[in-house]
Amino acid sequence: KKVSAKMLHELACYFKFKGHCVTCIVSNSYKEAPYEELNGIIIYRFNSGRIKNVNKFRRAINELRFSNKVWKTVKFNQNIRADLVIYYSPSIFFGNAIKRIKRHFGISSYLILRDFFPQWVIDHGMIKEKSLITRLFRYYEKINYLAADFIGVMSPANLKWFNQYTDYHYATHSHVLYNWVDQKFLTCTEPNTDFRKQYHLEDKVIFIYGGNIGNSQNMMSIIKLAERLKTKSKAFFLIIGEGDEYSLVDNKIKELSLTNTLLLRAMLQNEYYSIQKIADIGLFCLNADHKTHNFPGKILGYMAQGMPILGCVNQGNDLIEIINGNNAGYISYAGDDARMVKNAIKLIDSKVERQKCSENSKLLLNEFFDVSSAANTILGVISGQSHITTGI
Repeated sequence: KKVSAKMLHELACYFKFKGHCVTCIVSNSYKEAPYEELNGIIIYRFNSGRIKNVNKFRRAINELRFSNKVWKTVKFNQNIRADLVIYYSPSIFFGNAIKRIKRHFGISSYLILRDFFPQWVIDHGMIKEKSLITRLFRYYEKINYLAADFIGVMSPANLKWFNQYTDYHYATHSHVLYNWVDQKFLTCTEPNTDFRKQYHLEDKVIFIYGGNIGNSQNMMSIIKLAERLKTKSKAFFLIIGEGDEYSLVDNKIKELSLTNTLLLRAMLQNEYYSIQKIADIGLFCLNADHKTHNFPGKILGYMAQGMPILGCVNQGNDLIEIINGNNAGYISYAGDDARMVKNAIKLIDSKVERQKCSENSKLLLNEFFDVSSAANTILGVISGQSHITTGI
């Protein structure tokens, strides 16, 4: 259901396709089976307790136990063998387990770094820079970085920020690893042709948002956009996901009587992709307070479907140059609501414009964001070959 889970599933399947044996160890807060084989991938799940849609204190306690539970899963299972350990952040609490796994097997580690926590919650004023909880998080963040032999961040602007943020401590082994998507997962998914009929959307231009619904996603910008476009009879907004602000978004839609907006709970990957196939424009927003430069994985799903991209980003985020510079859509700065409305109207009113952006979106994905590029970058740096992506 989560973008990060989709990406890791696709990466694991690509490694399997290339002849590797892949074992995944994942948290289990949905009462799923502790062991499973899926698409040839061996999966072990440890009981993590709830880490989504739960109060922040309980989530922190449950995540603090991640490393111990991961290590126990490896230590007491003689069937697990490894030549490389790849881990993903968030969460920041895998570092101690990674250090033990490296020693246990005598192997290298690769960190896919996708979230600069706790910095973004400090930026948003959710915790204070000098607080005790911040010191605790910083401690585990440092362990997480030190456990990595190689670190891949998602864009050139992110790499620059990360190296400055960490006083260039990891500069010799950090590089750009763009987000990715495996387009084969989409080609075998049929469009949900009944969806438009079910919700009477036959003549609508559908803006779709799929993913986490939380503070960092700046969901109120999407709600404001929907409200300002109530008079555009063709415009319709579809929001699919889960997160801490799901109820806030739901209540705001009702409060503003937004008949042009539909909010649905997160669904399985194939269900979501089948609905995505009948939408017209991929939508995302980032919070203006971000100091880091996020590259949401959902954008690649939009590109794989050949969708124009509409969104807003924080100042300094190089997504604005990547998308606008390649004519794959229209990105503006968060807070500039008038510009976002203007961009949305361009796409609503012109089918030719949507088609042009659609074609460029697909070209951009094929060149830089396919799963094969990510896998080759990871394996290339591990083996000492020069397959490091430095920028678009």
